[in-house]
Amino acid sequence: MNESNSPSVMMPGGNAIQPRFVFGLITIVAVGLSLFQLYSAGIQPLGLFYQRGIHLMLIMMLAFLMFPVFGPHRKRGLFGWLIDIAFLCGALITGGYLVLYLDEIVNRAGFWSETDIRVAIIATLTVLEASRRAVGLGMTIIGALAIAYAFAGPRGELPWLADWMPGIMGHRGYGLDRVAGQLYLGQEGIFGLPLGVAATYIFIFVLFGAFLESTGAGKFFIDLAYAATGRQRGGPAKAAVLASAGMGSISGSAIANVVTTGAFTIPLMKRLGYKPKQAGGIEAAASTGGQITPPLMGAGAFLIAEYTNTPYLDIVKVSILPAVMYFATVYLFVHIIALKQGMQGMARSELPQMRDVMREGWHFLLPLAVLVWLLVMHMSPMRVGFYAVVTMVAVAVLRYAFWFLFLAPRQGEKVTAASIQRVIRAGLVKLVEGLELGARNAVAVSMACAVAGIIVGVVGLTGLGLKFSSMMMAFSGGNLLLALVMILLASLILGMGLPVTASYIVLIVLVGPALSNEFGVPLLIAHLVVFWYSQDSNVTPPIALAGFAGAAIAGSKPMETSFQAWKFAKGLYLIPLFMVYNPQIILGGPILLVLWNVLIAFAALLAFAASLEGYLFTRMNAVLRLVLVAGTVGSFYPSLYTEVAGFVCILVVLAINWMRYRRYGSEVTQPM
Repeated sequence: MNESNSPSVMMPGGNAIQPRFVFGLITIVAVGLSLFQLYSAGIQPLGLFYQRGIHLMLIMMLAFLMFPVFGPHRKRGLFGWLIDIAFLCGALITGGYLVLYLDEIVNRAGFWSETDIRVAIIATLTVLEASRRAVGLGMTIIGALAIAYAFAGPRGELPWLADWMPGIMGHRGYGLDRVAGQLYLGQEGIFGLPLGVAATYIFIFVLFGAFLESTGAGKFFIDLAYAATGRQRGGPAKAAVLASAGMGSISGSAIANVVTTGAFTIPLMKRLGYKPKQAGGIEAAASTGGQITPPLMGAGAFLIAEYTNTPYLDIVKVSILPAVMYFATVYLFVHIIALKQGMQGMARSELPQMRDVMREGWHFLLPLAVLVWLLVMHMSPMRVGFYAVVTMVAVAVLRYAFWFLFLAPRQGEKVTAASIQRVIRAGLVKLVEGLELGARNAVAVSMACAVAGIIVGVVGLTGLGLKFSSMMMAFSGGNLLLALVMILLASLILGMGLPVTASYIVLIVLVGPALSNEFGVPLLIAHLVVFWYSQDSNVTPPIALAGFAGAAIAGSKPMETSFQAWKFAKGLYLIPLFMVYNPQIILGGPILLVLWNVLIAFAALLAFAASLEGYLFTRMNAVLRLVLVAGTVGSFYPSLYTEVAGFVCILVVLAINWMRYRRYGSEVTQPM
């Protein structure tokens, strides 16, 4: 098939230049996938394997159409098309075989036919290739290594690999039939819990976010943040923090959040006086916080709810306070920098007015209100997502209809049959765009979850999770703090090749049993800690993906921007520690104890930010900064006397700093 004479268009949201007919196929498959998800979410729920099988089939077809085999900047050519058509057939076989022959497969459970195994091999290879294109080579390599590990052992397909593994990692080894059956035909492999969550809850809320984005809700939330904070010192940076808190949870991607909200906030921060690296770092840190912000938490809330068997609404409730603590820390950094550099707020004339913003976009709050109300009524999250999407579409239609029928005629536009037809056509185009955008946004996370299923299946088959727990105990010597540091390092390494969702799934399968069973960390807190630590690859050099995106917009050096993002996002590392050593802020307890823990947590984060910047009301000398660091450590230590001592240290230093400010003034100086 020759593409040289075929008209081409640029893929929305991507770099690949696609022939027009491929673009049409992508639209058809994407819209079909979104409509299927809406049907199964709100009209006719499907069985577990039917839902997941059809979802994965359409997701992989979309991946192979969107991402050519040789990369986005090269035409497929005849050879490329042959490869892509082969994998498209593999995607059809993967989902179609399971859906058509599910009853027979269930009846043969454990005694697979030769055809079952062949299809399982095709499915596994197809999933790995789709992941390589949609997620990246790192995810595929880890999935392939997991399969190789299952084969390693005296009874496996690759017995010689056992010689290269430490003794504690050894196992009996498994043959091709057993591994293929486990990964494709069992409930702990490709079609396991990760893909199940992606095929139900995650997709429907990604679709909801896509409709919010396509209808202009993103601009509404950004304008709302600017109207609230724009006149304060460092207003655009504070607006970036607030806007990213709202948009990050909806978008499900820290990088997507950086490039959307950052396009508005970073230039304004630079104009106000923030250095380019600071502006990019602030946006990256704030956007990463969106992934830990309820109600969606970048799809993490659904996974945590399923893994811990905790109601989704409870996950949302317990995540509110930690998210507030994180954004309070970023907000404080922004405020301190604004004070140090003597910044002022923006002029009223440059800012949107709260009244105007609410008048123009108040209707965008209705779908969110419906979402929260239905969750409080304990409706299934998947059904809640369905009604949220329907409400969003209905609100957009009614708003546009009101404008067309009542406001446009006042501006001289007549309501005629031709204009009605034109409006209906434009509305249908907008609807298709929303359905397509939701499906395209879901490709990466669904493929990551499918490969994560391969890893989970191998872990279950070989007992790797228990072995990893033993290794953690051995290396940490039973010290919980050292174990948490090991988890942090592991999450950073995994984050270099995996997206956040996949990193969380892989890590919790490996270290979750040790945290809960060996170290006594409550199950819910163990999952929250691992989920928070899985975010660090967005802001931690040398692989800080959100930081790199911020640098691209700010026009700064990637590594310098990443170090700034790492500094502003320190709450990502400290708050999980506080969850572990002060579990009452998550699990609840006596009201006075909870209030005390909240108080010292905010005090410790305030002290940490001030000590790091060397400034609060005015400049601090090295001695005061060291005392603040000691107070922060004391506030985190799980002993009431030590917490009180640390809290008192913080109060004394802040009081001294305040008195110096009252006596000498702010001593505005440029930062080092």
